Amino acid sequence: MTSLFARFSPCFYVQMRESRLTVTDVATGERWDQAPLQAIETGDKGKKEVVAFGDEAKNRASPTTQVINPFAHPRSLLSDFSVAEKLLQLVFKALGKRRFIPVTPAVIMHPMEKAEGGLSQIEIRAFRELALGAGARSVLVQEGPELVAQNIDFAQLEREQQTLEGLDLAGRSARSGGWLVNILFIAGAAFLFWRLGNG
Repeated sequence: MTSLFARFSPCFYVQMRESRLTVTDVATGERWDQAPLQAIETGDKGKKEVVAFGDEAKNRASPTTQVINPFAHPRSLLSDFSVAEKLLQLVFKALGKRRFIPVTPAVIMHPMEKAEGGLSQIEIRAFRELALGAGARSVLVQEGPELVAQNIDFAQLEREQQTLEGLDLAGRSARSGGWLVNILFIAGAAFLFWRLGNG
């Protein structure tokens, strides 16, 4: 049942830049490519409501409406988690509106800038939870060069990432084990010298 669901579930490739958000439906080629903006209006009673998003939000700023770019930050690519989550939710809904049965997508989150030196575990987790909160059923966080959307195989990418994560864990375990062996060796040598000195 799970594999059947996954087969008919869409895969969205999300490319994030401070000035542009591009979300591509891998199966159909349909693309949402606009400014990552959200216009939020505050009502008389303080209630906040999204009145526009994407390019449509550019000129909506007013005394009661704030235009926010949740990907604008001098050091990282994520400045406002809740606004970014809502923006992705709206974009996913816009891309899926033509489907007869709404389904939750598999999502590839790909930060296209501000990732020099690799993403930290905190950043990877933030991007993953961002997509899950927006309605994704499964999420991969991609690093490196841009992917060719029509060639994306989510299952294959998932297997490759799991393999790399497994090798990384094995390497950490081996390094930890090496330290333990060294400590035991030093302790044993110290004990031997102590016995010889007191013999």
